Amino acid sequence: MRRLTAIAAALVVAGGGVLGTAGVAGAATADRAAEKTGKAACSTPWGSGVKQAAQYSGTPLRNIRTGQHACYDRMVFDITGGTAKTGYYVHYVDEFRQDFTGDPIPVSGGAILSVHVNAPSYDVNMNPTYNATPKERLPGVNVTGYQTFRDHKFGVSWEGQTQVGLGVRAKLPFRVTQTDDQVIVDVAHSW
Repeated sequence: MRRLTAIAAALVVAGGGVLGTAGVAGAATADRAAEKTGKAACSTPWGSGVKQAAQYSGTPLRNIRTGQHACYDRMVFDITGGTAKTGYYVHYVDEFRQDFTGDPIPVSGGAILSVHVNAPSYDVNMNPTYNATPKERLPGVNVTGYQTFRDHKFGVSWEGQTQVGLGVRAKLPFRVTQTDDQVIVDVAHSW
């Protein structure tokens, strides 16, 4: 019986070594293929479920901008002067509706991300810090030619939150990260 246990243990160890080598070889093959085609090997295990963080810094939103990366498109909410991380609530919706009124806001694309950032777009005196018009596209943001982003609309800034609708090509994985002065939404180009 001891001999069978020893043989089984040896097979498990040997099999793990072979499988581990296969994983490394597969990754190396993907890297070589990416080099030949000029396309990045993308790993985006982020999922498409709700992403949220409850922090509230009170620092106003200053700007929203976008960028293209090898594996994802990015939207950045700049909260310049923030000293603490700002919270968010991001999820896919069937229809983008303006907070407070509930009015539908049309957003083009195969899927819509509703993005709430816990930062107002006005200061303590109610002066705008980010000049966007409700139900209109974000000022200065052009997503023409992006692989994933299709459209964007400003919802409203109300009760210390700013709401944006982001139209994307399809319901794709996304992640949300934060720094002391930014909330960053990345949407993958593919699964």
